[in-house]
Amino acid sequence: MTFTIAYLGPEGTYSQLAALAYSLDLEQRTGQSVELRAMPSIPKAMQATAEGLTNLTIVPVENSTEGGVTTTLDTLWRLQQLNIHHAMVMPIRHGLLSHAQEMTGIKMVYSHPQALSQCQLWLERNLPQAKLVATRSTTEALEHLADNEAVAAVSSEWAAQLYNLPILAHNINDHTDNCTKFWVLKGNDSKEQRSSGQYTSLAFSLPVNGPGALLKALEVFARYGINLSRIESRPTKRSLGEYLFFVDLETGGNAPTGQQAVEELLACTETLINFGTYSLVTVDPSLAATKARAQSTQALP
Repeated sequence: MTFTIAYLGPEGTYSQLAALAYSLDLEQRTGQSVELRAMPSIPKAMQATAEGLTNLTIVPVENSTEGGVTTTLDTLWRLQQLNIHHAMVMPIRHGLLSHAQEMTGIKMVYSHPQALSQCQLWLERNLPQAKLVATRSTTEALEHLADNEAVAAVSSEWAAQLYNLPILAHNINDHTDNCTKFWVLKGNDSKEQRSSGQYTSLAFSLPVNGPGALLKALEVFARYGINLSRIESRPTKRSLGEYLFFVDLETGGNAPTGQQAVEELLACTETLINFGTYSLVTVDPSLAATKARAQSTQALP
């Protein structure tokens, strides 16, 4: 049986690197072969697993520099048939790729909005004349390079090796410890073994937008001594000023305090979704990059 994993493509994205890192571990643990399927967007990758077209999806959810990946959060709320199976933290190292000999001639820089934001100060300091243009992925940005010396792209250094493209500057992210957390998502009806771990992720909306409504919900966690490692709000898209709240709890969902807190939270929320309990690991992208280059079947035109 071949295990299928969807990710934000095309080849060379950080999402593919995370998917490769997970597939290496999966193959070693289970002996199953793994097939990665590139998708044109994060929602389409998640939809593939929600519809049962793939076994898992790996998507970015949070960056240490830029915060939450809102597309992932919004889609997870909409596709409530998905659960979090695992979480991975991966170091992110951006490079400036270009055929230019000098930076002074670069007029356009392409990349995914998150990558551009993570390198914003460096780009302002070193390429003040360049216009920043968003693409759907860091690899899609490479398609604009061709032989044009007036164009550059922010992407991974291993993607540059994968597509044999020159690196004009290394490690250009504003913060050296830049990293991204990825979620491994599965369907509610998946036959995958139920996960366990030290984190539980929830999302909820409030019944009324009034004084103390959010405080009442958060006090539940305080009473049970549960720490929140993350809380993030997103608009409900129903009315201006109405928000959903995504929270990561430092507790296993099967722990008595965790179960009691979730049950009590039901009374002070309008909608409450438990996305699952999972473990979090840090992955080494270098091993996955080696596998990516070995398996690559495509090249940019």
